[in-house]
Amino acid sequence: MAGWGWGWARAVRGLLLDVSGVLYDSGADGGAPIAGSAEAVRRIKASGLKLQLCTNETQATRADFVRKLRAMGFDVSVAEVTAPAPAACRLLQERGLRPHLLVHHDLVPEFAEIDKTNPNCVVLGDAAEHFTYANLNEAFRLLIGMEKPVLISLGKGRYYKETDGLKLDVGAYMKALEYACDIEAEVVGKPAKSFFESALAELGVPAEQAVMIGDDIVSDVGGAQQCGMRALQVRTGKYRPSDEHHPLVKPDAYVNNLAEAVDIILQQQQL
Repeated sequence: MAGWGWGWARAVRGLLLDVSGVLYDSGADGGAPIAGSAEAVRRIKASGLKLQLCTNETQATRADFVRKLRAMGFDVSVAEVTAPAPAACRLLQERGLRPHLLVHHDLVPEFAEIDKTNPNCVVLGDAAEHFTYANLNEAFRLLIGMEKPVLISLGKGRYYKETDGLKLDVGAYMKALEYACDIEAEVVGKPAKSFFESALAELGVPAEQAVMIGDDIVSDVGGAQQCGMRALQVRTGKYRPSDEHHPLVKPDAYVNNLAEAVDIILQQQQL
């Protein structure tokens, strides 16, 4: 498997890694690392390849997120995380938008410097248990009452995997508000092209020398490929066998897990 078909890996200079489903499976207990993933991250860094985590994580600030990853044994820093909330803050400031936040309580500190008085838009993140009818209806009423409603979504994933099973992701709730208000949300997380372009800029490697490794056939693989990157799908996290028959998105390769992907890429680098 490390031979034919992987010659492109010799030109790789940087890796973008999805986090949930690739490094670990999240859960109410904090989650559990996927076997071999922490060592794979160490091997990437030791090899000299550049590394950036490209995540739609919106249940915690980047600082808290990194603390959790480090507690699991991952050698990563805040600077190595590209996440939707900082991108949304830049967008809000550039356009003078004042958000009503429907996000996880632990993410709110990321918006500390943003004016939230008299909201003229809604920002939607993975609010988890805060996705109540009352909270969704409040966001709906604000949007439907605006002359030009603006809905900004921190991703549009359909579902993700926790240790106790699959959970609805922000995309399901985004679609509900889009339908109710007859609008189209602006997505600042994966698979938005601008988000991957930001991750590449932070990685410091051009698209043709980067590879994305993720568990989501659409958000990770499809999003990366539309930016000119190679993309691999791991058979962990939210992966389902049906992904291998997706009508529109075809990964450059499938791998069983991150450790296997790193093994093959580093082998090719040595040829």
